Amino acid sequence: MGALFGDETLPRPAREVAPGCQWVPGWLDAGQQTWVVRQWSTWAAGPVPAHRPAVRGGRMSVAMVPFGWVWTSGGYAREAPGIESPDEGTRPPSAPLPVPDWMVRVYRRAVAATGFDAWADATPDAALVNHYLPDTSMGMHRDADELTEAPVVSLSVGEACTFRFGNTETRTRPWTDIRLESGDLVVFGGPARRAFHGVPRIHPGTAPDAVAAAQVEAGLPGRLNLTLRVTGLER
Repeated sequence: MGALFGDETLPRPAREVAPGCQWVPGWLDAGQQTWVVRQWSTWAAGPVPAHRPAVRGGRMSVAMVPFGWVWTSGGYAREAPGIESPDEGTRPPSAPLPVPDWMVRVYRRAVAATGFDAWADATPDAALVNHYLPDTSMGMHRDADELTEAPVVSLSVGEACTFRFGNTETRTRPWTDIRLESGDLVVFGGPARRAFHGVPRIHPGTAPDAVAAAQVEAGLPGRLNLTLRVTGLER
């Protein structure tokens, strides 16, 4: 992992989506993107397996694998509740894997590349890898369970999506829609840290050739989204 996600940075300029929200197209190279795709099956197996969390009496359409802390609709938890597995029935409560060193390096590189220098030495203690099938979406929400103002780092791999970035007051307009391609980086903090955002659409058939081939091999259509956060919680 030292060579794959080391200290190198791709020379990509950041673009401002909104004050406090920076977008860097093509930040991950093809090798890094395909590696992420190939890891999904291992991550999805657990110890906290890929699952669709319960929200407001239903289930999210997006499957999620946590690191560090488990996200639930009631906030972060040390352990996942019993999760139903098609092969094993309901698994007992389990704690996720810790955030690996390569994710810490990615976080620090990402905040440094987007001007959040004050957080360049921060250590993310929670990560979520979300799998969007081609017909799934995520409604407008904000990342409000963390106790710090450390920026959120988000990476896209696979098929492109429409990413909607809104305001801090309401789920409704004003918002800005951008198309995120495989390898794109988004970092939001400062005045945008608690802004509402969502993914209204996935664009099937848009992954780069090498990434699409890895997805076919892995049986993984759609999009992966890796988000890194600093919760401020203590164990």
